Amino acid sequence: MVEVIGRDAPALADRLAHAYVGEAESVGTGFRPFERFNVELKQDDGTTVTFSRDILKIGHTVGIIAIDPEHDEIVLIRQFRLAAHTRLGAGEMVEIPAGYVDGNEAAATAAHRECVEEIGVAPHSLRELFNFMPAPGTLDESATIFLAAVDATQVPEKCGAADEIELTHPIRVRIDDALAALDRDVLRSGYLLLSLQWHALNRNRLPELLGS
Repeated sequence: MVEVIGRDAPALADRLAHAYVGEAESVGTGFRPFERFNVELKQDDGTTVTFSRDILKIGHTVGIIAIDPEHDEIVLIRQFRLAAHTRLGAGEMVEIPAGYVDGNEAAATAAHRECVEEIGVAPHSLRELFNFMPAPGTLDESATIFLAAVDATQVPEKCGAADEIELTHPIRVRIDDALAALDRDVLRSGYLLLSLQWHALNRNRLPELLGS
């Protein structure tokens, strides 16, 4: 039966699955753990299907839409990504500042830290916007996106946490030019595309959200 949403039906939303998930089996260890799970999933008709799936364990991450409202700019980064290099031949990706939440660290604390590490400036304000999973078929990554007010004139040439072997090159770009890149189909980072599209839909609300 086709699920129908709206009118007298429940609103559109993710929902609980009637599934039994077995213990994790290590498939491999590297930069992040890779685990295999056996799953029993109950269908709407009462039948049960069984299968195995592999998940790369990423955890909680944050991304930052770093806006300079005074200069009408957004601060992005350019960073090497192996998967983009091998798949697309365009490994120097344009992205928003982002990173992992460490242990019991609050998401807002992680966003502040990543902003300093990846674009070299601390945000004047932070506002949590939305959460999403980049690739729930293979990753357990859950991302929280923040809006940050920054001073783009203070951004240095190079940034990155030396102990994490990362080198980020900040980019100052007019917001109109960043949004125009969406139509040219030249950007591939999901974090960036979602963030620019969010900005396009909410641009008139920025003074309210940034507290300016």
